[in-house]
Amino acid sequence: MGQADARLRSGGLSGVDKSALRDAATVIVLRDKATTPSVLMGQRGAGAAFMPSKYVFPGGAVDRVDGIVPLACPLTPASAAQLTRQADPTLAPALVAAGIRELWEETGLILGAPGTWPDPAPRGWRGFAETGHLPNPAGLHFIFRAITPPGRPRRFDARFFLVEAEKVIGDLDDFSRAEDELSHLHWVPLAQARALDLPFITEVVLAEVAGLLHSGLPPESVPFFDNTTERSAYERLR
Repeated sequence: MGQADARLRSGGLSGVDKSALRDAATVIVLRDKATTPSVLMGQRGAGAAFMPSKYVFPGGAVDRVDGIVPLACPLTPASAAQLTRQADPTLAPALVAAGIRELWEETGLILGAPGTWPDPAPRGWRGFAETGHLPNPAGLHFIFRAITPPGRPRRFDARFFLVEAEKVIGDLDDFSRAEDELSHLHWVPLAQARALDLPFITEVVLAEVAGLLHSGLPPESVPFFDNTTERSAYERLR
C-alpha cells in the first residue's frame, strides 16, 4: 500500500484513530472581489469535537473515493506544482475533489461543469452527480497549507483553496441543499470577518486572502505551517 493509499484510508472509515493526521481540503469562495470582497463562512456546532462553535470555511477530510472521481479538467499547473511540494503527488486530485465535495455538502453550492459521469458516482458523490455536473477545479488556487498541532482531538494536513464566486454554478445565496454541519451560512465582508469567533489558523488565512487581493492570483508561493511535531515550522512552498 502506497503513502497516498495509507493516508486516504485514514479518512471516512469506522474504527480509525480520529487523532491520526488526515489529509483535508478547504474551499474559500470569494465574492465581489473588485467592490466589497466577501467570503462564505458558517458556524460549527457547539458539540463538535473539532473547533466547536467556531466560524470556518467549508471543508473537511479527504475520503478514499475522492481520488477516483472524474474531474472536468486538471488542476491549474501552478497549483498542481505547489501542491506536490513536500507531499505525495498522487494526492493532488483527491485533495481538489474533496474540497469540491465538501463545498457541495456543507453549502449546496456547485463547483462543477456540465457533464456525464462515465460510471455511477460513488457514495458521497451521488447527490452532486445528480445535478448533471462533473467536479470542476478550474479557477481553484492553492493558497495555504497547515498541519494541526499535536494533542488536538482531530488533526489535519489541510490545504486551502481560493476560488472566485463566478466559478460557482447557480444562486450564490441558495443554501437549501446544504447539510447541517455548518449553521449561519452567510457571506462575510472580508473587512469584518475577524470580528467573528474564528480559529487562529482561519485568521491567518484571511490575512493571506486579503494580501492576495493586492498581489493577484495565482500566488507565487504558498504559506505552510508545519506542526507535524511539537516544534512548529514555517516556510513558503514555491
